[in-house]
Amino acid sequence: MSQEKVLIVEDEVNERTGLAELISAWGYRTETASDGVEGYEKIASWSPSMVVTDLKMPRMGGLELLERLSSSSQTVAVIVVTAQGTIDSAVQAMRMGAYDYVTKPIDISRLKTILQNASSLLGAKVELEITRRKLRDAGSLGTLIGSSKKMQEIFRLIEMVAPSTASVLITGASGTGKELVARTTHELSPRRNKPFVAINCAAIPETLIESEIFGHEKGAFTGAVERRTGCFELAEGGTLLLDEIGEMPIATQAKLLRVLEDRKLRRLGSKVETTVDVRVLAATNKIPEEAVARGELRNDLYYRLNVFNIHMPPLREHKEDIPDLVQSLLSDMSSKHGRKVATVSEAVLNLFRNYSWPGNVRELRNTLERAVIVCDGAVVETKHLPPGFGQTTVRTSSDDSDGIRLSVGTTVGEAEKLLILKTLESTNNNKTRAAEILAISLKTLHNKLKEYGSAAAAEAADKENEVDKEMEGEEVPAKEEI
Repeated sequence: MSQEKVLIVEDEVNERTGLAELISAWGYRTETASDGVEGYEKIASWSPSMVVTDLKMPRMGGLELLERLSSSSQTVAVIVVTAQGTIDSAVQAMRMGAYDYVTKPIDISRLKTILQNASSLLGAKVELEITRRKLRDAGSLGTLIGSSKKMQEIFRLIEMVAPSTASVLITGASGTGKELVARTTHELSPRRNKPFVAINCAAIPETLIESEIFGHEKGAFTGAVERRTGCFELAEGGTLLLDEIGEMPIATQAKLLRVLEDRKLRRLGSKVETTVDVRVLAATNKIPEEAVARGELRNDLYYRLNVFNIHMPPLREHKEDIPDLVQSLLSDMSSKHGRKVATVSEAVLNLFRNYSWPGNVRELRNTLERAVIVCDGAVVETKHLPPGFGQTTVRTSSDDSDGIRLSVGTTVGEAEKLLILKTLESTNNNKTRAAEILAISLKTLHNKLKEYGSAAAAEAADKENEVDKEMEGEEVPAKEEI
């Protein structure tokens, strides 16, 4: 049994005594304090590794105790206890550095799990120090690379938030490495030995996303021939990344908010609630405040997810990291394809430095992967890059080049349409690749094509609807013959 010290700070005598007896029965050494003032004194003299504290107390409450601890040299994991109707206070406490929270009446099994995870925090901090040394020496954090000030700040934020259970909202354009941030956060957390599950909300049909996230029972809807475990349950004890959260239907967002606040879910078609212990990270390529204003993202869900925000800058804003990124990606690509490509020429590097990288690091990776495949030596030369790489794509002449012709007076909407259709043409109608180049989500691209109303787009949309219905087990009506 663990002999770690846990201090219980609670002004109600019965609750204080009951918690102390319960936590002692789990093998921890316990002490109690009647308010924040006494608690702060005992933290200084007794040095517990964990503190379970109520928020509302006379003389000094839990938030003030947290504030004092954050400005001291004490290293302690704080678990706050809050009433059911004051979740906002718990969110505020986590922003101030609390490890986690429980609501009254206390879920005993959840409290036990939180204490166990907090214990693992000590081991995580040892690994974190090793990672910090690696960061200083090589300019990397996990699979993230960069010595620039912008990336060093990203690393600092990840180091700060990883050991906690706080929700993190990761923002930035497509291809900037948002999922890598999520994976690194997971790997540096006490949950690193548990599952990491990532789901792209933009890639799942609206009719199926709720089932994917929460799961369903057999017979819950047409086509549900067996019980399905959702992403929350698959990530039990670990971390769940909800990528492109702004594409999630509003109705599903409301159910997600309930799970985040109550830590309980109900599968589609089930009457039984299941308790889940999952840390939720979310990512979006939209500006969250604008998504909220447009009604695409619930304000209360945004507030709940945005306990901690990490914004990934576009590659054009930290081009000084390109040489390190190139070497790291070349190593990965060479190993993947069984080649012995060691570096790139100075001419290639200069091209990379002068290019705007609209597709960000993902585009750099794809460019290098192609180069590694076609390269017949140890050095990537300009001839190994995609045809026309780095050239200006907007032209004033109407020739057969890969550019587009824009006349004075062209509206922004018309220019956007031309750019999207020309990019789609250049990728041989590969919508996924076109979306990456344009730095928009695949769902946004489909919506744009539907707006343009081209025959091809309409036909593609019809086919997608048929596929969606077939996946749901619905009968697809036969088309009328003309």
